[in-house]
Amino acid sequence: DVADAHQRPKYEEYDRGNFIIIKGLAFNKEKIEVTTEQVSIYFRKGLLLSFQEDETDLFVAVRQRVQLGKGRIRQRGADYLAYALIDNIVDHYYAVLNKVEDVVELLEDQLLSDPGNNLKGQIHHLKKELLVIRKSIAPLREAINQFAKSESSLIEERTTVYIRDVYDHTVQVMDSLETYRDMLNGLQDLYLSEISFRMNQVMQVLAVVTTIFVPISFLAGLYGMNFDVIPELHVKNGYYILLAVMATIVIALLSYFKKKDWF
Repeated sequence: DVADAHQRPKYEEYDRGNFIIIKGLAFNKEKIEVTTEQVSIYFRKGLLLSFQEDETDLFVAVRQRVQLGKGRIRQRGADYLAYALIDNIVDHYYAVLNKVEDVVELLEDQLLSDPGNNLKGQIHHLKKELLVIRKSIAPLREAINQFAKSESSLIEERTTVYIRDVYDHTVQVMDSLETYRDMLNGLQDLYLSEISFRMNQVMQVLAVVTTIFVPISFLAGLYGMNFDVIPELHVKNGYYILLAVMATIVIALLSYFKKKDWF
């Protein structure tokens, strides 16, 4: 299981020790990309081994607590240290979600100011990345629940209080994740509404232009017919009279549209 980096988060108990798999997460705001790292933890009385998929150090804060001897971590057993490592990773989930929230807010601002064609792709891509986060956290919630309810002799009763606290944190993270998914669904609907609204504005302008030119085209077509007998054809100022009538029609239509607040 340690060598296979594609395991789901889980908790298992053995005769000589307990084994936990958890996923570390990182989020790149520029690329809108989530990266996962498998962390395996095996502990028994007086011993804890942790294995990371990458060379990055996820446990700097815990290691400093051990070195400085602050808090309970030096007075408790390996089960408490396992809790501290898990809690450290789960706390980092909040930092990942904060970055996701920043990206969601940025997409919302861009959507309201300039809904370009690439915006829809970014929203869809972020939804897929949130699905990656969900697949990493959802099974972890059950694993930590098993850890908290375990009757293993390797886990002290006073440690289960802290483990249940980590479980509550995973539930909060899942709730926040679902909230962001709902927000992205709302952004997709808003994107379609914004595109439809802008299209309606364009169609409205085109309809106004078409309506204005319909009577003008009628007059131009009427007096452009090739008949010898047209009463107004030989009027000295007929051309200018026709232009004045056309201008009057345009002004009247624009005034009417403005009054009706159609543009």
